[in-house]
Amino acid sequence: MIAVMAVTSATELLFSYGTLRQREVQLTTFGRALDGRPDAIVGFELDYVTITDPHVIATSGSDRHPILKPGTGAVEGTVFAITREELAAADDYEVDDYVRIAVPLRSGRTAWVYVFADE
Repeated sequence: MIAVMAVTSATELLFSYGTLRQREVQLTTFGRALDGRPDAIVGFELDYVTITDPHVIATSGSDRHPILKPGTGAVEGTVFAITREELAAADDYEVDDYVRIAVPLRSGRTAWVYVFADE
């Protein structure tokens, strides 16, 4: 049996490769634990950024967070079906080093993902 994620007009797909997969981050950010499915993003490489926002550090438990930069690799992660309100909460959680973009995933679905905000 294949599990299928229901998608409605009020549902957004969010791909996470980092702290948004942590249960405590989800509970603090969304008020609930998310149910996700494995997937991957192609054309990016994983790097790290030092976080200085005390709330984000307290929520995630670390000042070192993964970040995606364009590249030739694939990065494994999890895709979550969330509401538009939860997507706005994720925007609030992410610091200015990140920007949210829509990308195709290895599965063929398109999801939002936070990548390096290359200034």
